[in-house]
This record gives sequence, C-alpha cells and structure tokens, in this order.
Amino acid sequence: MIFKKLKNKYAAIIIILSVLLIFCIGLFSTIGTANIKVSDTFKIVFSRLPYIKDIVDMGGISDSYKTIILNIRLPRVLLGVLVGASLASAGTAFQGMFKNPMADPYVIGISSGAALGASIAIISGIEISFLGISSTSLFAFLGSIITVFTVYFISKVKGKVPATTLLLSGIALGQFFTAIMSFLMVLYTRDMEKIIFWTLGSFSGKGWEPLLRITIPTILSIIVLNFFARDLNIILTGEESARSLGVEVEKVKIYILILSSFMTSMVVSISGIIGFVGLIIPHIVRLIVGPDHRILLPASALVGGIFMIFTDTIARTIISPTEIPVGIITALFGGPFFIYLLRKKKREI
Repeated sequence: MIFKKLKNKYAAIIIILSVLLIFCIGLFSTIGTANIKVSDTFKIVFSRLPYIKDIVDMGGISDSYKTIILNIRLPRVLLGVLVGASLASAGTAFQGMFKNPMADPYVIGISSGAALGASIAIISGIEISFLGISSTSLFAFLGSIITVFTVYFISKVKGKVPATTLLLSGIALGQFFTAIMSFLMVLYTRDMEKIIFWTLGSFSGKGWEPLLRITIPTILSIIVLNFFARDLNIILTGEESARSLGVEVEKVKIYILILSSFMTSMVVSISGIIGFVGLIIPHIVRLIVGPDHRILLPASALVGGIFMIFTDTIARTIISPTEIPVGIITALFGGPFFIYLLRKKKREI
C-alpha cells in the first residue's frame, strides 16, 4: 500500500514537471524582439503535429512568425532542454555515486576535457563519423572519458574518493585543459573564435541539424542512467553494505562514469562549456522530492531542462540585441551557490 502511494506520488511529480516543461518551451520560444503571443506559438507548433494539425486555426499568424518560431527559437529552446537535462542528470548521478554534494561535470573537469577534445577536432580538421555522431562529438567524448577516469583514479584513496581530493583533482585538471585550449588559440588564430565559443557556452545560431544529431544518443543515455537509480540508492547507505546486498559497486561506478561522460560530451560538443547546472539542480530537486534516485534522476532532468532554457532566455534578451553566452549566466547563478556549499561543508567539519 505504501509502495503504491509512493509510486503514485512519483508519477504525479513527473507529470506536473513534464507539463511545466512543455509550457516553458512554448513560453520561452515566444519571448524575444518579435511580438508573438504564447497562444500563437503553440498554434504554430501544433500545426506541424500529425492528427491535430488540421484542426488548428492559423488565421492571422504571419509567415514570418512561423519562420521565427519553427526555424530559430524552437530548435534553440529544445537544444537547451536537452543540454540542461543531460548536465543535471550527470550531476545527480555523480553526487549520488561520490556521495559528494559538490560533484558535477563542470567542477570535476569533464566539461573542460570534452571542450578540449572538441577544440582538437576543430583545429585538426578531422572529418569522421560513427553511427551519425560527428568527429567533434567523438573527440569531445574521448576528452571527457580521459578526464573523468583520470580524476577518479587520482582522487581514490584506499578504495574511497574523498570530497576534497575529488574537487582539487577536478579543478586542477580542468584548469590544465583550459590552459591547453588557450595555448591552441595562440597557435591557431584562425580557429580562435570557435575555441572561445567552447569556453563560454552558447546556443546562438543553432538550428535543427545539431539538435537532431545528438537527440537520440543523449536521450538514450539519460534513460539508461535511470536504470541505475536503485543501485545509487543502495550505494548511499555505504559501499560495504551495497556489496553485501549484491551491488557490484565498481562496475556500477564505471557504467555511470561512461554514461555521464558520454551525454556530457554530446551536449558540450554542440553548446560548449556550460557550468554549474549539474551542481545547482540536483540540490534544488532533492529538497523538493527527497534523496530517492528513482524520482530524483528524472525530476532533475526535467528541472534541468527548464532551468537551462530560462537562463538562455535571459542571455539572449537581457541586453538585446546583444547576446550574452549562456555559460556566463549559469556561472552567475552557480558561483555563489558553490561558495554556499563550501561554507556549509566547512561548518560540518
């Protein structure tokens, strides 16, 4: 009976967040210099959906509004949802796995490793594709996977990963990779603008093509990551007790590291480095839904998507027509939050 009530509660939370996300997609696709109504935005989107497109009244909506929504704003907003969901999911998994409230893809250097890999692909001009994944994404994945395992093995002390060594290793390696990217910018000035893009993070100029390229692998990674929710719950009780309950802790960690690195590299290869999303969102969601990863992981993905498109809307409208890289906005939110967590951790010692 209790389990059934819990299941119904989780389902209700996911439904509410899903509806809120859909509303936010319509709302943030509407906001901009062109004076378009929210209702018109939903009509434009619904007019492209099968079965219901014939009953949508498109009277009074100009072709220019349709172009703005369908070709410019909607793909950008959907890409933001995908990026936010990926980074929040990875951050949630890392915090659960390391039992560390300050672990996220940006803080432990994975985003920097992915960005360096993408930068190397750009300057080398290598054009390869595997299962529809571009060379930039493949190099980003290689950079992220090298980073995460390097940080993990440097931080490991007597079979454990202490919070302090994890943070120091991640920050040091992230800064080292950022220095390499700066050096590459000096050597390859013709590609400097593209490399700077990776260090700031932005969705500017992104259409349907990059979104469609990463949608399937990223969504599949998020779904598969959710299958480890039970294992993460058990690991939170302690690795020894988790082993006694039949959880292969080291294998689970490796699977989660690979999945999280893969989804992070996919989105970083398109958007560049966007920090602190995976740090902030899991904490906010944990306060609302609790520490159970069965609800925490999917809820974090949905809230991460909402947060990402909210910050991107601020980035493109706050000093319009000039656009601020969205990585700057997330850092403005995340920096103070990270300091708060450090102070809280300090008081606990």
